[in-house]
Amino acid sequence: MASLRDIKRKIGGVKKTKQITKAMNMVASAKLRKAQQRIERFRPYADKYTDVLSELASRVDASAHPLLEKREEIKTVGIILITSDKGLCGSFNVNLCQTAFRLANKKKEEGKEVKFICIGKKGRDFIRKRGFEILQSYPDIMTTFDFQLASETGTMVINKYLSAELDEVQVVFGQFVSMVKQVPQAGQILPVEQGEAEPQAGAASQYIFEPSVEGLLAELLPRYVKVQVYRGMLDTSASEHAARMTAMDNATRNCDDLVGQLTLVYNKVRQATITTELMDIVGGAEALKQG
Repeated sequence: MASLRDIKRKIGGVKKTKQITKAMNMVASAKLRKAQQRIERFRPYADKYTDVLSELASRVDASAHPLLEKREEIKTVGIILITSDKGLCGSFNVNLCQTAFRLANKKKEEGKEVKFICIGKKGRDFIRKRGFEILQSYPDIMTTFDFQLASETGTMVINKYLSAELDEVQVVFGQFVSMVKQVPQAGQILPVEQGEAEPQAGAASQYIFEPSVEGLLAELLPRYVKVQVYRGMLDTSASEHAARMTAMDNATRNCDDLVGQLTLVYNKVRQATITTELMDIVGGAEALKQG
């Protein structure tokens, strides 16, 4: 049985751990508010951008722009994996990496080569150990990123798609739903999906585009890819802080439970020690009487 000193030392260690987890919870909470505001401001823009582009692309043939054309044979698939740089956020990064890994294995089973673009240190480290080729990685960037990084990544995958180095591009990120729910998402960004053209009824539904639809697509399609990458980064950032806040809150409660259990053990050991000492005293007194 552990001594009173050892148990007391363990209780002190757990209390110090609780102080750390509580502080990390507060830091994550402060960062979450900023990240949540960023994604809530950007999400309506990204959704409307997607709707407008889908409507525009539905009016033309896929041959109107290279980013709309689907290759007859998909040989190489690029996956943009967006994770955090740091851990201590529960199973958040594991779920993202496993989602990307399952997608990569599915494509590989179909006879396609898979290459990764990793944004975030955790995703890069995971993919390295799985033996897939990493075209580009951006570690230690998720705390300071801006649209410039999304633009750089988007430009790179567009160039590789146009040069036929990649035939399809998928993005995997953590969608921020709420404080307690973050969902791994995977979606195709290249070639750009065309919406279904709805039948036009009446003159009120006829539109004139200036410049031409093809000219608009030439401007909007590359930016669409960058917008989707940036949205994934913002979603992942907010999800990371929410997951870390929840994990640290759970860790703090576990510390409280552990302190309670150790205190109970401490009291039992102390009581047993006192009882043993009393029995020794009583036994000694009886021995003196008999002597």
